[in-house]
Amino acid sequence: MSSAHTRAESAKTRRNATPPTQASAATKSNDALTASAQGVGVSSVSGAKRGEAAISVSHLVKRYGEHLAVNDLSFEVAPGEIFALLGPNGAGKTTTVEILEGYRKTDRGEARVLGLDPQRDGATLRPQIGVMLQQDGLYPTMRAGEVLALFASYFNDPADPNALMTLVGLEDAAKTRCRQLSGGQKRRLALAVALVGKPRLLFLDEPTTGMDPQARRATWDIIRNLKEQGATILLTTHFMDEAERLADRIAIIDDGQLLALDTPAGLTTSQSTTTTEVRIRAKTPLDASALGRLDAVRNVRAEPSEGYALETGDARALLVELATWARDTHIDLTEIRIGRASLEDVFLRLTGKEMRE
Repeated sequence: MSSAHTRAESAKTRRNATPPTQASAATKSNDALTASAQGVGVSSVSGAKRGEAAISVSHLVKRYGEHLAVNDLSFEVAPGEIFALLGPNGAGKTTTVEILEGYRKTDRGEARVLGLDPQRDGATLRPQIGVMLQQDGLYPTMRAGEVLALFASYFNDPADPNALMTLVGLEDAAKTRCRQLSGGQKRRLALAVALVGKPRLLFLDEPTTGMDPQARRATWDIIRNLKEQGATILLTTHFMDEAERLADRIAIIDDGQLLALDTPAGLTTSQSTTTTEVRIRAKTPLDASALGRLDAVRNVRAEPSEGYALETGDARALLVELATWARDTHIDLTEIRIGRASLEDVFLRLTGKEMRE
């Protein structure tokens, strides 16, 4: 199934939508934000009851021949939550999300989305969700504005396509053919397509891949705004900082199994050991063996472009030793950073450091 066809099936309800109103140049930005705000959590279609999880996965199993892609996976996503599903390539993320979107059947277990069965109740569920796929699959010969208007026509009450183009920063590219858009522009158009139906729940698969830093931060702001309006968001990403900054909770999976589930702060705290890491930088290369001889140092790692990582069981004692050592050796330390394991450290500790295809 092509990416464009998948999105069209997700969006398509009725084709009797009224044409969108043209926003004036002076109010486009505000109208775009309003379109997003009005479209979240206002669907009159039946869905999750009060107090019910927006997404519920219970003992999910999916096989492809001999390969067990999803292995007894269970988790819940609360209404209005940004939930990040992380894992290396081949961990089972895509299969899980496709089951939740209704495009793949389970072999065993249960999945409920907005109180509905994605397979049996697909026609009721699809108008309430927005899907941003990892592979854009946009119609290459159509212009960006035409693509968004096409998907808007599938809904009875779509967001204003012109306002959405402004929201994602593509108003100047509306007449550009999709094949001529940059990678980052295609991702922003895919986000606009996911938002055009005013979804109650969004599936965002690698939403900021290919974006420049400005577009990435703007996309984060859009996602946060959607949460403030009550939308539920399931996010998959390989950017640990993105998950850490956006997600209320993070699930890490591998080999189709849940390895950890907590808030970003909870993950870094619970997965930390009694060892604290102190990172230092200097204007000139340092003698790692000399650092290793400091009494409070357990281990030293020289990391290209990252300086030196010192592991210790007594950070305060190490700071005193470092200051004395730097004074005695006439070395100017340009940075000293102390803290718990990062989310990336936790992720690698749980899933391993080997490359995945």
